[in-house]
Amino acid sequence: MTTLVTGATGFVGAAVVRALLGEGRHVRVTARPTSDLRNLEGLDVERVTADLTDAASLIEAVRGCSAVFHVAADYRLWIPEPEEIYRTNVEGTRLLLRAAHAEGVERIVYTSSVATLGIPAGGVPGDERTPVSLDDMIGHYKRSKYLAERAAVEIAKEDGAPVVIVNPSTPVGPRDIRPTPTGKIIVDAATGRMPAYVETGLNVVHVDDVAQGHLLAERHGAIGETYVLGGDDMSLIEIISAVTCLRGRTAPSLRLPHIVPTLAAYATEAAAHLFGFTPTLTVESARMARKLMYFNSAKARQALRYSPRPAREALQDAVAWFEQHGYLR
Repeated sequence: MTTLVTGATGFVGAAVVRALLGEGRHVRVTARPTSDLRNLEGLDVERVTADLTDAASLIEAVRGCSAVFHVAADYRLWIPEPEEIYRTNVEGTRLLLRAAHAEGVERIVYTSSVATLGIPAGGVPGDERTPVSLDDMIGHYKRSKYLAERAAVEIAKEDGAPVVIVNPSTPVGPRDIRPTPTGKIIVDAATGRMPAYVETGLNVVHVDDVAQGHLLAERHGAIGETYVLGGDDMSLIEIISAVTCLRGRTAPSLRLPHIVPTLAAYATEAAAHLFGFTPTLTVESARMARKLMYFNSAKARQALRYSPRPAREALQDAVAWFEQHGYLR
């Protein structure tokens, strides 16, 4: 039978596609006419044109599928028209999950994010049970993903759709072609373009382990349940130091107070509105950096048999891939 993957041209989606192909499955992927297809080069997949804002295209995409992995999302921390991100992430998720359920898909894995989870104070890792509300979500991306996850849980529990939700933390590794914000940190650290840092932290995980976690959720996950797919908690300076060590460089010693990037972000966003460019530093990312975004994957380890490799191996693979593909020149 056919397995559908949305968001297959992206970083996590492409890793999920490779994991499925590794099991010998027939994989169908969705793409828009403007999609960057580099992550699918050389892969034996069936491609269909679909858009999360087009219900008819989603019905056609899921037809004949036994499983659906909904990985696609609008991942922008700054957007001139915020309603776009809600239309894609929230309404698009509802449309796809309901279309899949109506077509009799046997298993649906929805890719949420740890961005939807609560973060305890004092650096204590959060998990699926940490109290959280919409008011805790910083910015439109996190709010849209929180609402989309609530919609997925509702469709599973009220409509009976066979939906399992996974919450990846911060994936790094090969084929980060854009690169992602974390990938950009790795590139900047590896090339000596990061003279200072702020005190923050992330949960770092290999993108291929996240992909395997998706397949484990399909096999072992309980309908309507959420599972954190994380790795190791690392402070930003630990991440930078690990990367610079791999490149024979010295990590920066200057630690900036959070007010510096926050003020810079406000100025950058004001200029972006004025001159029409996309800012690389956003108020949303500056506000998020004030928290230690640490998470616990114990539930996935126990229920799904999820077992990620050490985060430093993920950083090593990321640096090697960026170097091989010319990002570190």
